[in-house]
Amino acid sequence: MANAKILTAEQEAKLLQPIDEYVGNIQEKINALREDGTDRVIEIQGEMDNLKRDHIYTQQEKDAKIAQLKAELEKAKAVESKNKDAVSKHIAEAEGYLKAHYDSDYYRAVVESCKAERVVAQDKYRAAVAKLEKEHQATLSKLSDQHEIKDEKYVHKNRLFDAKMQLDKDLQSIKDRQHAAFDYKYHLIDMLRMSKFTFGESMAQRWENYKYTFNRRDFLLRNGLYIAIIVIFIVLCIITPIVKNVQLLTVNNILNILQQASPRMFLALGVAGLILLAGTDLSIGRMVGMGMTAATIVMHQGINTGSVFGHIFDFTGLPVVARVFLALIVCIVLCTVFTTIAGFFTAKFKMHPFISTMANMLVIFGLVTYSTKGVSFGAIESTIPSMIIPKINGFPTIILWAVAAVVIVWFIWNKTTFGKNLFAVGGNPEAASVSGISVFRVTVGAFILAGILYGFGSWLECIRMVGSGSAAYGQGWEMDAIAACVVGGISFTGGIGKISGVVVGVFIFTALTYSLTTLGIDTNLQFVFSGIIILVAVMLDCLKYVQKK
Repeated sequence: MANAKILTAEQEAKLLQPIDEYVGNIQEKINALREDGTDRVIEIQGEMDNLKRDHIYTQQEKDAKIAQLKAELEKAKAVESKNKDAVSKHIAEAEGYLKAHYDSDYYRAVVESCKAERVVAQDKYRAAVAKLEKEHQATLSKLSDQHEIKDEKYVHKNRLFDAKMQLDKDLQSIKDRQHAAFDYKYHLIDMLRMSKFTFGESMAQRWENYKYTFNRRDFLLRNGLYIAIIVIFIVLCIITPIVKNVQLLTVNNILNILQQASPRMFLALGVAGLILLAGTDLSIGRMVGMGMTAATIVMHQGINTGSVFGHIFDFTGLPVVARVFLALIVCIVLCTVFTTIAGFFTAKFKMHPFISTMANMLVIFGLVTYSTKGVSFGAIESTIPSMIIPKINGFPTIILWAVAAVVIVWFIWNKTTFGKNLFAVGGNPEAASVSGISVFRVTVGAFILAGILYGFGSWLECIRMVGSGSAAYGQGWEMDAIAACVVGGISFTGGIGKISGVVVGVFIFTALTYSLTTLGIDTNLQFVFSGIIILVAVMLDCLKYVQKK
């Protein structure tokens, strides 16, 4: 029964022949109408573009030729306009025929044939496996030597693998045949309309191409972790109202999550550039503590109660706006100085970022703790948060700062020479060096960019928390930032990652932490969840890398 539905190549060609002939005849008429019109317009426009780039002719000769071409262009456009209605009528006639006959007379028959071919291919595979098993058992019954038995099992395993590969090859051939049949209709439309598709047609082609190229293993490697986290989050949304009598998925909670995620976005974007270089940064948390402390001192409400190396600072003489910008500059300068030092040692002496940033972490924490005696510097001026990150109708504008950072870093990564070099060096520093890219400059540049982002992030966090800067603030934030990047698909193998992944990663971790806190899960257990997520994310990343190798 299945074999009766299977089309031979000759039968398929016979079904397609009337369609080809009918549409082909119309296409010939359209081509004749376009020859002196649309085709000539495209040809002349191409000649004019080439002439403008041509350095052989003088400007006077170019102007003369362009004037001549413009005259010819006007004639061609007049012919195009004259034939436009006739061309449109022929196109409508051909499309009407395709709509009435292509699917019913040809494509459905191919689809049914492919279904039957898949059944036959599976039956053929099962029969081959059964035959191999029978032969294998018969061979084993004749053997007594353990080495010979082992060799026979190895040969049998290879034969089964060959049979599976043949099945995959047959299924792929069937898949190719059906895809070609689907695609041919749009090829005809493409010829008729000169590559002008409607939105619906474009979406249909994209969906078909997605199905054609879909691979379950690749899909799970790319999205398995996201799917698992979404499932966990849905479960939390169901459990929280039952256990705590509190709705988790509300507009207010979502805004709170985004608000908490905003300063962390700066940190994740900064370290993402370093991970692209197959590096990392262990000093982020201490950078935040240093930035928070410095920003609180500058924007402090009244004279500082704490001292730095025994000196008490008083910035109350400066206008509030000046203090805000001074705090931002101080945060950026301090963070950038230390990241530049780490970047220099990493680039100059080929030191692993793990070591250079760990040294930074220890130096920063030691200096800030020693200089401030580890005390918290209290609150900043109460008017600053409403000035820099006001809430407009309940909407926290701190989110807009994070959006701006995402847009700027996306532009740097994707639209600048530095960004392209960053991916090149991360992917293969030796090849990048041979091609003329300065690995030293790119590496130091990535650390400098990270320092600027850390400075901004710590400054925003200080304003969000209305001060409370201390050396201990930000402890463990480096793990959150790195984990967000890993979950977001920034590969530790280097040279692979997208800004969208960083954004998703930060949001996932912040949302998960917020949800677990709302549910009343102990902070220590939250670390367990984070650790498992990081482990799974890196495992999936390694599997993708192994697959590519």
